[in-house]
Amino acid sequence: MDLELVFAKYKEQTIQGRYITLDHIEPILHRLNTNNQLQIIGKSVQGKSIYSYQIGSGPIKILLWSQMHGDESSTTKASFDCFNFFEGNSNEAELFLKKFTLLWIPMLNPDGAKLYTRENANSIDLNRDSQDLSQPESQVLRSVFNSFKPDFCFNLHDQRTIYSVGQTNKPATLSFLAPAYNQEREINSSRLKAINLIAGINEVLQKYIPGQIGRFDDSFNFNCVGDTFQFFGVPTVLFEGGHYQNDYDREMTRKFLFFSMITAFKLIYENDIVDNRIDKYLNISQNNPVFCDLLYKNIKINYDGKEKIINFASQYKEEIIDGKIVFNAYIVQIDALDCLFGHYEYDAKGALYSDEYGNLPRLDQPANFFLGNFQFENGLIKS
Repeated sequence: MDLELVFAKYKEQTIQGRYITLDHIEPILHRLNTNNQLQIIGKSVQGKSIYSYQIGSGPIKILLWSQMHGDESSTTKASFDCFNFFEGNSNEAELFLKKFTLLWIPMLNPDGAKLYTRENANSIDLNRDSQDLSQPESQVLRSVFNSFKPDFCFNLHDQRTIYSVGQTNKPATLSFLAPAYNQEREINSSRLKAINLIAGINEVLQKYIPGQIGRFDDSFNFNCVGDTFQFFGVPTVLFEGGHYQNDYDREMTRKFLFFSMITAFKLIYENDIVDNRIDKYLNISQNNPVFCDLLYKNIKINYDGKEKIINFASQYKEEIIDGKIVFNAYIVQIDALDCLFGHYEYDAKGALYSDEYGNLPRLDQPANFFLGNFQFENGLIKS
Protein backbone atom coordinates (compact mmCIF):
# COMPACT_ATOMS: atom_id res chain seq x y z
CA MET A 1 0.00 0.00 0.00
CA ASP A 2 1.42 3.39 -1.04
CA LEU A 3 0.58 5.44 2.05
CA GLU A 4 1.39 8.75 0.36
CA LEU A 5 -1.11 8.10 -2.45
CA VAL A 6 -3.73 6.74 -0.06
CA PHE A 7 -3.49 9.81 2.16
CA ALA A 8 -3.69 12.20 -0.80
CA LYS A 9 -6.82 10.42 -2.00
CA TYR A 10 -8.68 10.26 1.31
CA LYS A 11 -7.60 13.39 3.20
CA GLU A 12 -10.66 15.19 4.56
CA GLN A 13 -10.28 18.60 2.91
CA THR A 14 -12.93 20.43 4.94
CA ILE A 15 -10.94 20.49 8.20
CA GLN A 16 -7.43 21.80 8.73
CA GLY A 17 -5.35 23.76 11.19
CA ARG A 18 -5.33 23.45 14.98
CA TYR A 19 -8.78 24.70 15.97
CA ILE A 20 -11.17 21.79 15.41
CA THR A 21 -14.52 21.96 17.20
CA LEU A 22 -17.77 20.02 17.18
CA ASP A 23 -19.15 22.59 14.74
CA HIS A 24 -16.44 21.57 12.28
CA ILE A 25 -16.91 17.82 12.49
CA GLU A 26 -20.68 17.38 12.92
CA PRO A 27 -21.48 18.02 9.22
CA ILE A 28 -18.83 15.51 8.17
CA LEU A 29 -20.14 12.89 10.59
CA HIS A 30 -23.66 13.28 9.26
CA ARG A 31 -22.35 13.08 5.69
CA LEU A 32 -20.58 9.81 6.54
CA ASN A 33 -23.60 8.38 8.35
CA THR A 34 -24.82 6.30 5.43
CA ASN A 35 -25.80 3.18 7.40
CA ASN A 36 -26.44 4.25 11.01
CA GLN A 37 -22.73 4.21 11.86
CA LEU A 38 -23.18 7.36 13.94
CA GLN A 39 -24.54 7.37 17.48
CA ILE A 40 -24.81 9.97 20.23
CA ILE A 41 -23.32 8.17 23.22
CA GLY A 42 -23.52 10.96 25.79
CA LYS A 43 -23.39 14.65 26.55
CA SER A 44 -20.60 16.91 27.75
CA VAL A 45 -20.75 19.17 30.81
CA GLN A 46 -22.24 21.91 28.64
CA GLY A 47 -24.66 19.56 26.93
CA LYS A 48 -22.79 19.07 23.67
CA SER A 49 -23.17 15.73 21.89
CA ILE A 50 -20.44 13.12 22.18
CA TYR A 51 -20.54 10.89 19.10
CA SER A 52 -19.29 7.43 18.28
CA TYR A 53 -18.69 6.23 14.74
CA GLN A 54 -18.71 2.45 14.33
CA ILE A 55 -17.63 0.67 11.17
CA GLY A 56 -16.71 -2.88 10.25
CA SER A 57 -18.15 -6.23 11.23
CA GLY A 58 -15.06 -8.25 12.08
CA PRO A 59 -14.21 -10.19 15.23
CA ILE A 60 -11.31 -7.96 16.36
CA LYS A 61 -12.70 -4.92 18.16
CA ILE A 62 -10.67 -1.69 18.39
CA LEU A 63 -11.76 1.32 20.45
CA LEU A 64 -10.26 4.68 19.48
CA TRP A 65 -10.86 8.11 21.00
CA SER A 66 -9.51 11.54 20.10
CA GLN A 67 -9.56 15.05 21.57
CA MET A 68 -9.84 13.90 25.15
CA HIS A 69 -7.83 17.10 25.52
CA GLY A 70 -9.69 19.82 23.67
CA ASP A 71 -6.60 21.53 22.25
CA GLU A 72 -5.17 18.33 20.74
CA SER A 73 -6.77 18.06 17.32
CA SER A 74 -4.20 16.44 15.01
CA THR A 75 -5.48 12.93 15.65
CA THR A 76 -9.04 14.11 15.08
CA LYS A 77 -8.10 15.29 11.59
CA ALA A 78 -6.28 12.02 10.93
CA SER A 79 -9.30 10.09 12.19
CA PHE A 80 -11.52 11.66 9.54
CA ASP A 81 -8.93 10.83 6.91
CA CYS A 82 -9.23 7.24 8.12
CA PHE A 83 -13.03 7.39 7.95
CA ASN A 84 -12.79 8.42 4.30
CA PHE A 85 -10.37 5.56 3.67
CA PHE A 86 -12.76 3.02 5.19
CA GLU A 87 -15.69 4.45 3.26
CA GLY A 88 -13.70 4.41 0.03
CA ASN A 89 -14.43 0.78 -0.97
CA SER A 90 -10.80 -0.05 -1.70
CA ASN A 91 -9.73 -3.69 -1.48
CA GLU A 92 -7.62 -2.94 1.59
CA ALA A 93 -10.48 -1.16 3.36
CA GLU A 94 -12.90 -3.99 2.66
CA LEU A 95 -10.45 -6.56 4.01
CA PHE A 96 -9.92 -4.51 7.16
CA LEU A 97 -13.65 -4.06 7.72
CA LYS A 98 -14.20 -7.81 7.53
CA LYS A 99 -11.50 -8.33 10.15
CA PHE A 100 -12.25 -5.40 12.47
CA THR A 101 -15.08 -3.68 14.24
CA LEU A 102 -13.88 -0.13 14.88
CA LEU A 103 -15.61 2.09 17.41
CA TRP A 104 -14.29 5.63 17.16
CA ILE A 105 -15.03 8.56 19.47
CA PRO A 106 -13.73 11.43 17.32
CA MET A 107 -14.16 14.15 19.97
CA LEU A 108 -14.53 13.09 23.60
CA ASN A 109 -14.23 16.64 24.98
CA PRO A 110 -16.27 19.00 22.76
CA ASP A 111 -16.42 21.71 25.44
CA GLY A 112 -12.63 21.80 25.74
CA ALA A 113 -12.36 21.80 21.95
CA LYS A 114 -14.54 24.92 21.72
CA LEU A 115 -12.60 26.65 24.50
CA TYR A 116 -9.30 25.31 23.12
CA THR A 117 -8.21 24.01 26.50
CA ARG A 118 -6.75 20.74 27.71
CA GLU A 119 -9.45 20.39 30.38
CA ASN A 120 -13.22 20.05 30.09
CA ALA A 121 -15.71 22.78 31.02
CA ASN A 122 -15.23 21.95 34.73
CA SER A 123 -11.45 22.50 34.38
CA ILE A 124 -10.81 18.78 34.88
CA ASP A 125 -8.18 16.89 32.90
CA LEU A 126 -10.12 13.85 31.67
CA ASN A 127 -6.89 11.90 31.42
CA ARG A 128 -6.48 12.20 35.19
CA ASP A 129 -10.07 11.16 35.93
CA SER A 130 -9.90 7.47 35.16
CA GLN A 131 -10.42 6.37 38.76
CA ASP A 132 -12.77 9.04 40.09
CA LEU A 133 -14.87 9.14 36.89
CA SER A 134 -16.16 12.46 38.17
CA GLN A 135 -16.94 13.94 34.74
CA PRO A 136 -19.67 12.98 32.25
CA GLU A 137 -17.11 12.62 29.45
CA SER A 138 -15.06 10.16 31.54
CA GLN A 139 -18.20 8.19 32.32
CA VAL A 140 -19.09 8.02 28.62
CA LEU A 141 -15.68 6.59 27.71
CA ARG A 142 -15.77 4.02 30.50
CA SER A 143 -19.32 2.98 29.60
CA VAL A 144 -18.31 2.44 25.97
CA PHE A 145 -15.23 0.51 27.06
CA ASN A 146 -17.32 -1.77 29.30
CA SER A 147 -20.03 -2.43 26.73
CA PHE A 148 -17.84 -2.70 23.60
CA LYS A 149 -15.21 -4.92 25.25
CA PRO A 150 -12.37 -3.97 22.89
CA ASP A 151 -9.43 -6.17 21.97
CA PHE A 152 -7.24 -3.06 21.44
CA CYS A 153 -7.44 0.58 22.50
CA PHE A 154 -5.89 3.52 20.65
CA ASN A 155 -5.59 6.62 22.84
CA LEU A 156 -5.08 9.55 20.44
CA HIS A 157 -3.33 12.75 21.58
CA ASP A 158 -1.02 15.65 20.68
CA GLN A 159 2.14 16.74 22.47
CA ARG A 160 3.88 20.10 22.72
CA THR A 161 6.60 21.43 20.42
CA ILE A 162 9.21 21.20 23.22
CA TYR A 163 10.01 17.51 22.69
CA SER A 164 13.00 16.12 20.84
CA VAL A 165 13.89 12.51 20.13
CA GLY A 166 16.38 11.66 22.84
CA GLN A 167 19.30 14.10 22.95
CA THR A 168 19.09 14.94 19.24
CA ASN A 169 18.02 18.14 17.54
CA LYS A 170 15.19 16.34 15.76
CA PRO A 171 11.64 17.03 16.92
CA ALA A 172 9.47 14.17 18.13
CA THR A 173 6.98 14.40 15.27
CA LEU A 174 5.20 11.31 16.56
CA SER A 175 5.60 9.52 19.86
CA PHE A 176 4.13 6.30 21.16
CA LEU A 177 3.70 4.48 24.44
CA ALA A 178 2.56 1.10 25.63
CA PRO A 179 1.36 2.34 29.05
CA ALA A 180 2.37 0.51 32.19
CA TYR A 181 -0.27 -1.49 34.02
CA ASN A 182 1.43 -1.43 37.42
CA GLN A 183 3.90 0.61 39.44
CA GLU A 184 6.75 -1.78 38.61
CA ARG A 185 6.14 -1.24 34.88
CA GLU A 186 6.19 -4.96 34.24
CA ILE A 187 5.40 -6.46 30.85
CA ASN A 188 2.56 -8.95 30.60
CA SER A 189 0.99 -10.48 27.50
CA SER A 190 -1.39 -7.59 26.78
CA ARG A 191 1.25 -4.89 27.22
CA LEU A 192 3.60 -6.93 25.03
CA LYS A 193 1.04 -6.77 22.20
CA ALA A 194 1.04 -2.98 22.45
CA ILE A 195 4.85 -2.92 22.54
CA ASN A 196 5.12 -5.15 19.48
CA LEU A 197 2.57 -3.04 17.64
CA ILE A 198 4.50 0.19 18.34
CA ALA A 199 7.76 -1.44 17.22
CA GLY A 200 6.10 -2.35 13.92
CA ILE A 201 4.66 1.13 13.43
CA ASN A 202 8.06 2.67 14.13
CA GLU A 203 9.74 0.47 11.55
CA VAL A 204 7.40 1.78 8.84
CA LEU A 205 7.47 5.43 9.92
CA GLN A 206 11.26 5.56 9.98
CA LYS A 207 11.09 5.39 6.17
CA TYR A 208 9.19 8.69 6.11
CA ILE A 209 10.48 10.65 9.10
CA PRO A 210 13.77 9.01 10.10
CA GLY A 211 14.89 9.88 13.59
CA GLN A 212 11.67 11.72 14.44
CA ILE A 213 9.80 9.02 16.37
CA GLY A 214 9.90 9.19 20.14
CA ARG A 215 8.80 7.03 23.05
CA PHE A 216 6.73 8.56 25.80
CA ASP A 217 7.63 8.13 29.47
CA ASP A 218 5.96 5.02 30.94
CA SER A 219 5.73 6.04 34.59
CA PHE A 220 2.58 4.46 35.97
CA ASN A 221 -0.36 6.69 36.82
CA PHE A 222 -3.57 4.84 37.62
CA ASN A 223 -5.56 8.05 37.06
CA CYS A 224 -4.61 7.98 33.36
CA VAL A 225 -6.99 6.21 31.02
CA GLY A 226 -4.32 4.28 29.12
CA ASP A 227 -2.75 2.90 32.29
CA THR A 228 -6.19 1.88 33.56
CA PHE A 229 -7.22 0.11 30.36
CA GLN A 230 -3.85 -1.64 30.22
CA PHE A 231 -4.46 -2.73 33.84
CA PHE A 232 -7.79 -4.17 32.68
CA GLY A 233 -5.86 -6.38 30.27
CA VAL A 234 -6.59 -4.60 26.99
CA PRO A 235 -3.52 -3.78 24.84
CA THR A 236 -3.49 0.02 24.71
CA VAL A 237 -1.37 2.28 22.53
CA LEU A 238 -0.87 5.99 23.13
CA PHE A 239 -0.43 7.98 19.91
CA GLU A 240 1.07 11.48 20.30
CA GLY A 241 1.22 13.90 17.39
CA GLY A 242 4.09 16.37 17.75
CA HIS A 243 5.99 18.98 15.78
CA TYR A 244 7.25 18.63 12.22
CA GLN A 245 9.57 21.29 10.84
CA ASN A 246 7.65 24.52 10.01
CA ASP A 247 4.32 22.73 10.51
CA TYR A 248 2.60 24.57 13.32
CA ASP A 249 -0.81 23.75 11.82
CA ARG A 250 0.20 20.08 12.05
CA GLU A 251 -0.91 19.12 8.57
CA MET A 252 2.25 17.06 8.00
CA THR A 253 1.87 15.55 11.47
CA ARG A 254 -1.69 14.67 10.55
CA LYS A 255 -0.42 12.75 7.52
CA PHE A 256 2.05 10.72 9.56
CA LEU A 257 -0.64 9.98 12.16
CA PHE A 258 -2.78 8.62 9.33
CA PHE A 259 0.19 6.49 8.23
CA SER A 260 0.61 5.19 11.77
CA MET A 261 -3.04 4.22 12.21
CA ILE A 262 -3.30 2.49 8.84
CA THR A 263 -0.03 0.68 9.61
CA ALA A 264 -1.38 -0.40 12.99
CA PHE A 265 -4.48 -1.87 11.36
CA LYS A 266 -2.31 -3.69 8.82
CA LEU A 267 -0.05 -5.16 11.51
CA ILE A 268 -3.00 -6.42 13.53
CA TYR A 269 -4.71 -7.73 10.39
CA GLU A 270 -1.60 -9.70 9.45
CA ASN A 271 -1.09 -10.80 13.08
CA ASP A 272 2.38 -9.30 12.83
CA ILE A 273 2.57 -8.53 16.54
CA VAL A 274 3.33 -11.98 17.95
CA ASP A 275 7.13 -11.78 18.02
CA ASN A 276 8.87 -10.31 21.04
CA ARG A 277 10.01 -6.85 19.95
CA ILE A 278 10.81 -5.39 23.36
CA ASP A 279 14.36 -4.50 22.33
CA LYS A 280 13.14 -2.69 19.21
CA TYR A 281 10.59 -0.81 21.31
CA LEU A 282 13.15 0.21 23.90
CA ASN A 283 15.50 1.34 21.14
CA ILE A 284 13.03 4.08 20.30
CA SER A 285 14.53 7.08 22.09
CA GLN A 286 12.45 8.70 24.79
CA ASN A 287 11.02 12.19 24.42
CA ASN A 288 13.24 14.91 25.82
CA PRO A 289 11.94 18.47 26.50
CA VAL A 290 14.88 20.40 25.02
CA PHE A 291 13.20 22.41 22.25
CA CYS A 292 11.80 25.90 22.19
CA ASP A 293 9.99 27.51 19.29
CA LEU A 294 12.41 30.42 18.85
CA LEU A 295 16.01 30.61 20.10
CA TYR A 296 18.21 33.70 19.92
CA LYS A 297 21.95 33.31 20.47
CA ASN A 298 24.85 35.60 21.23
CA ILE A 299 22.79 38.62 22.24
CA LYS A 300 24.57 41.63 23.74
CA ILE A 301 22.89 43.33 26.68
CA ASN A 302 23.92 46.08 29.10
CA TYR A 303 23.43 44.80 32.64
CA ASP A 304 24.43 46.97 35.61
CA GLY A 305 26.61 49.03 33.33
CA LYS A 306 28.43 46.00 31.94
CA GLU A 307 28.13 44.34 28.56
CA LYS A 308 27.17 40.68 28.65
CA ILE A 309 26.42 38.02 26.03
CA ILE A 310 23.32 35.91 26.61
CA ASN A 311 20.85 33.65 24.82
CA PHE A 312 17.10 33.74 25.23
CA ALA A 313 14.11 31.74 24.04
CA SER A 314 10.54 32.46 23.03
CA GLN A 315 7.58 30.12 22.88
CA TYR A 316 4.35 30.44 20.95
CA LYS A 317 1.15 30.66 22.94
CA GLU A 318 -1.88 29.51 20.98
CA GLU A 319 -4.62 32.07 21.50
CA ILE A 320 -8.13 32.21 20.05
CA ILE A 321 -8.77 35.51 18.26
CA ASP A 322 -11.95 35.95 16.19
CA GLY A 323 -12.53 32.21 16.14
CA LYS A 324 -9.04 31.36 14.89
CA ILE A 325 -5.86 30.16 16.57
CA VAL A 326 -3.13 32.80 16.51
CA PHE A 327 0.44 31.92 17.48
CA ASN A 328 1.77 34.73 19.67
CA ALA A 329 5.40 34.52 20.81
CA TYR A 330 6.45 35.34 24.37
CA ILE A 331 9.88 35.31 25.98
CA VAL A 332 10.08 32.27 28.28
CA GLN A 333 13.77 31.69 29.16
CA ILE A 334 16.83 33.90 29.55
CA ASP A 335 20.15 32.19 30.20
CA ALA A 336 23.05 30.48 28.52
CA LEU A 337 20.60 27.81 27.28
CA ASP A 338 23.44 25.69 25.91
CA CYS A 339 21.35 22.51 26.03
CA LEU A 340 18.37 23.98 24.19
CA PHE A 341 17.44 23.67 20.52
CA GLY A 342 15.14 26.03 18.64
CA HIS A 343 12.76 25.19 15.83
CA TYR A 344 13.90 28.61 14.63
CA GLU A 345 17.36 29.82 15.63
CA TYR A 346 18.95 33.21 15.10
CA ASP A 347 22.60 34.04 15.81
CA ALA A 348 22.82 37.75 16.59
CA LYS A 349 26.65 37.64 16.59
CA GLY A 350 26.90 40.13 19.41
CA ALA A 351 24.18 42.53 18.23
CA LEU A 352 22.70 44.72 20.96
CA TYR A 353 19.23 43.93 22.31
CA SER A 354 16.63 46.66 22.72
CA ASP A 355 12.86 46.95 22.98
CA GLU A 356 10.31 49.59 23.90
CA TYR A 357 11.03 49.04 27.60
CA GLY A 358 14.81 49.21 27.53
CA ASN A 359 17.77 46.95 26.77
CA LEU A 360 16.88 43.78 28.70
CA PRO A 361 14.55 40.98 27.60
CA ARG A 362 11.95 40.17 30.23
CA LEU A 363 10.11 36.95 30.91
CA ASP A 364 6.53 36.72 29.62
CA GLN A 365 6.76 39.84 27.45
CA PRO A 366 5.75 39.62 23.78
CA ALA A 367 8.68 38.80 21.52
CA ASN A 368 8.89 42.20 19.84
CA PHE A 369 12.41 43.70 19.92
CA PHE A 370 15.46 44.83 17.99
CA LEU A 371 18.75 42.99 17.63
CA GLY A 372 21.07 45.61 16.25
CA ASN A 373 19.38 47.01 13.15
CA PHE A 374 17.01 44.06 12.73
CA GLN A 375 13.46 44.38 14.04
CA PHE A 376 11.73 41.26 15.32
CA GLU A 377 7.95 41.09 15.44
CA ASN A 378 6.21 38.17 17.08
CA GLY A 379 9.56 36.43 17.34
CA LEU A 380 10.63 36.68 13.68
CA ILE A 381 12.51 39.25 11.61
CA LYS A 382 10.01 41.78 10.30
CA SER A 383 10.00 41.73 6.53
